Amino acid sequence: MTTRWFAALALTLFAASSTAPAAEWPTRPIRIIAPSTPGGAADTFARLLAEYLPPLLHQPLVVDNRAGGGGLIGAAAAAHAEPDGYTLVTASIAYHAIAPAVSPNPGFDPIRDFTHIAFLGGPPNVFVVHPALRVHSLKELIALARSGRPIDYVSPGVGTLGHLMVEYFAQKAGIAVQHIPHKGSSQAMIDLIAGNVMIGSMTWSSAAGQVRAGTVVPIAVSSSARVAEIPDVPTLREEGFDDLVAFTWYALSGPAGLPDEVVQKLNHAVNAAWATPALRQRLADDAIVAEPMSPQTVTMFVTNEVRKWGPIAKRVVPSR
Repeated sequence: MTTRWFAALALTLFAASSTAPAAEWPTRPIRIIAPSTPGGAADTFARLLAEYLPPLLHQPLVVDNRAGGGGLIGAAAAAHAEPDGYTLVTASIAYHAIAPAVSPNPGFDPIRDFTHIAFLGGPPNVFVVHPALRVHSLKELIALARSGRPIDYVSPGVGTLGHLMVEYFAQKAGIAVQHIPHKGSSQAMIDLIAGNVMIGSMTWSSAAGQVRAGTVVPIAVSSSARVAEIPDVPTLREEGFDDLVAFTWYALSGPAGLPDEVVQKLNHAVNAAWATPALRQRLADDAIVAEPMSPQTVTMFVTNEVRKWGPIAKRVVPSR
């Protein structure tokens, strides 16, 4: 037997031993880090995964809430985890596109330090106004803003998509606005309903109840198509703001270097779960955009979102 034969045999055995663990994955419970408190959107998506994936993967999924630092603490914990498929994270526009851009030391690179696996979806944003403002369209809002002092508006907080969207919209429209930040959409909505502030920018999930009650009036949504529940409300794209097709998205991600077999198995499982009628209905009720993506597509999507919203965040959000 030649030296070349032994070398070939060694390479074959090494390849077999290195792929076997990935081929057998998972053999124990999987941890999903949610970089938010219980009840937050990242936590909600993590618990949907924990509910729908075990029958497909034949292992339980355990949600680990790691809130703090605008989501940076939980995201960093996932980035630094062993790339074996047993520690995952609900990535999002907040944790991967916005917070890293405004933090002097986020602790990770949102693209280089992650394997982005599957797209989970997210709700669009909606611009709403207090009925007393007597504004029923984006054009009327722009005209009002150009006729007087800067218009105050609320969002769920500094650095949220609701905040960045209004600032970007105001820049494009050539109007002056004044942000009144809140810690969460509930407090922002209370201030808006009370009439202390006349305009709000938040997710459809947060605003839907008050829209249905008639306490706020929707004038534009950020989805690519109109929301079925409010078919008369145009999209920002229809109003001439093509760059403002956006939503507060979430994705399933893991540390960089995950074996391809694990990535493909997870991607197929998520896409299969998200295609079930029961879950599709739950997502549709909140107007959540949740189209299936391959790992390559979701990685490209996250990369584009980082490039789009990172510079905007640096411009409008104070450095931490």
